[in-house]
Amino acid sequence: MGKEKNPRRVADNEAMAKLRMLRTSPQKLNLVAAMIRGKKVDKALNDLAFSKRRIAQDVRKCLQSAIANAENNHGLDVDELIVAEAYVGKNLTLKRGRPRARGRFGKIMKPFSELTIKVREIEEQA
Repeated sequence: MGKEKNPRRVADNEAMAKLRMLRTSPQKLNLVAAMIRGKKVDKALNDLAFSKRRIAQDVRKCLQSAIANAENNHGLDVDELIVAEAYVGKNLTLKRGRPRARGRFGKIMKPFSELTIKVREIEEQA
């Protein structure tokens, strides 16, 4: 007699990973996420490993987590996975400031963002 099991948020052939509180703006993070959308996971991991952007290493960790979830929790084949979705959302913004001329106050916004990656197993066409 307990609570019922929560329904899955993704399909049977999918797995997902979410990364919150990434210290970069969503606009910059979306450029890296767009780089891997729709690619096979091994190609996407390679692209992220050799990217010059600082946030690419955090995106790579999230993608590796999604791959591990697919393999260990859902029993999917790693060689057949593609990055089905990679989307970015806003998170909180730290508000900081700096004194400016004539008694004014210059706003400095330090945004955080979050990343969601879904990987999907594709059936090999014969």
